[in-house]
Amino acid sequence: MKFLKDKQTRHDFVTYAMCLVAFAIVFFMQSNHMIPRMIAGQLVPITAYIVMAISLNLVVGIAGDLSLGHAGFMSVGAYTGIVTAVALESAVPSDPVRLVISIVVGAIAAAVLGFLIGIPVLRLSGDYLAIVTLAFGEIIKNIMNAVYLGVDDSGLHFSLKDAASMNMAEDGKILINGAMGITGIKKTSTFTMGIILVLITLVVVLNLIRSRAGRAISAIRDNEIAAKSIGINITRYKLMAFVLSSVFAGMAGVLYSLNYSSLVAKKFDYNTSINILVFVVLGGIGSIRGSVIAAAILTVLPEMLRGLNDYRMLIYAIVLIVMMIFTR
Repeated sequence: MKFLKDKQTRHDFVTYAMCLVAFAIVFFMQSNHMIPRMIAGQLVPITAYIVMAISLNLVVGIAGDLSLGHAGFMSVGAYTGIVTAVALESAVPSDPVRLVISIVVGAIAAAVLGFLIGIPVLRLSGDYLAIVTLAFGEIIKNIMNAVYLGVDDSGLHFSLKDAASMNMAEDGKILINGAMGITGIKKTSTFTMGIILVLITLVVVLNLIRSRAGRAISAIRDNEIAAKSIGINITRYKLMAFVLSSVFAGMAGVLYSLNYSSLVAKKFDYNTSINILVFVVLGGIGSIRGSVIAAAILTVLPEMLRGLNDYRMLIYAIVLIVMMIFTR
């Protein structure tokens, strides 16, 4: 147990333990029907948003880059994951196996997009980087609104015009119907899989932060000129953080999307990116444990206050202000 003598290692294990204890308590309460149905329906989205907050904190808090298009990578993972899940429905009858495969495919799609976007975008910094990532997030959302994808006996059909332009057979099935999104999704996401994904994200991100690469990323954040002068490859390490963040955003998107029977691109708009950034800021920029706590509380809070009707958003705003004051 010598490794536990390190303060940072103990801190990380406390974070893992907190997640496991929270899972055990919630799972027990859910099994005994002690959680209201309204809150129970938010368990999977909570885990998805925790993963999103941790991954964004890697870019904003650790790498020091302000990204406002994080929801775009979530949408890429979501749409890719759903299409994969539908395509494998007959070939892979097991829901958990199909979910895992969909998460992996969604992560790969988000990673490729993150790499392609990151190469030109990460040459910018500050406000310019924020504006460009925001633009990319909106571009991705609008592309998803224009995509029509269907399948029949002859294979996949694709169009950017309308569903009729795909020229499918009469028995063909529309997978993505433009702005109307995807309907008839089989729900396969579970709270257990969500917690597993949260733990995987925590292990990878925290170990990256403690590693040599993580220290290089932090050095670039603190003083890019000094880091460059000692031979640190700025583009390489910034791109590493950005792509890894995109990977986990894609995974979270798959988990989130397969929790609902329908999905539209509007779910992943600018407001979603801002909400995730709020989780990061209120939890403490650079604090991974803070991101976990803030994402969990601020996701479930509006649902808990729903009975207060007109005062719900007022109380939510007050909570945000109080959290901002005490986390400074």
